[in-house]
Amino acid sequence: MKCPYCNHPDTRVIDSRPAEDGNSIRRRRSCDVCGKRFTTYEKVETIPLIIIKKDNNREQYNRGKIENGILRACYKRPVSAEAIQHTIDRIETKIFNQEAKEIPSSMIGELVMEELKELDEVAYVRFASVYREFKDVNTFMDELKKILK
Repeated sequence: MKCPYCNHPDTRVIDSRPAEDGNSIRRRRSCDVCGKRFTTYEKVETIPLIIIKKDNNREQYNRGKIENGILRACYKRPVSAEAIQHTIDRIETKIFNQEAKEIPSSMIGELVMEELKELDEVAYVRFASVYREFKDVNTFMDELKKILK
């Protein structure tokens, strides 16, 4: 790592520890030439994930969209914020474990419904009613029958 003060191309690591976010490493470095110290952060480089929407448009993956959908489905339900975050983490892990550069939004929707079914059945039905675009009471009842089996 190049020293930011004297531009010497070689510095040494004095201390390494996980950063506050837990997703990177904080390193204290020292330059042997000028004696100055500085901090660097090392983070895993991720390939941006592209989501293929229903209309074949493409957009970059956004965790916030999954979070908003689940929060809306769990509104006024006895589900803790911690449980919601763990659910989103599990969904995100399944998404990134696909190791694909592009993923259809329908696959994400199915993963969300699968996780919501385990988390809270009412939240699951709320999400499914929007995601599956129920047209009438009969399609809504068909989805309820799947849960009751």
